[in-house]
Amino acid sequence: MMTTVAVTDETFDAEVKNSDIPVLVDIWAEWCGPCKQIAPALEELSDEMEGKLKIVKLDADSNPTSVMSMGVRGIPALFIFKDGEIISNRTGAAPKAALKSWIDDSI
Repeated sequence: MMTTVAVTDETFDAEVKNSDIPVLVDIWAEWCGPCKQIAPALEELSDEMEGKLKIVKLDADSNPTSVMSMGVRGIPALFIFKDGEIISNRTGAAPKAALKSWIDDSI
């Protein structure tokens, strides 16, 4: 069972940029209601897409370097990395089905 992994500024390159499969980065914060809304859907997608996609969570408040490098303006912000590059991103909460179709279209 694959669950989402917490990443930090220090582990970002190893977990995200150097991953051999695409990685969805969920940028969230403890005070962000919509971030908490989409968390269960992301956990389920992490299980369902094991081996095809890794989902990681980045706390916006604790990791300003990574957040700034991606140009995040609002959260939740979702970025898909493939081969170390951002290939797609979206901001805001969405239902699981919408998140899944976005992922499928992106990777």
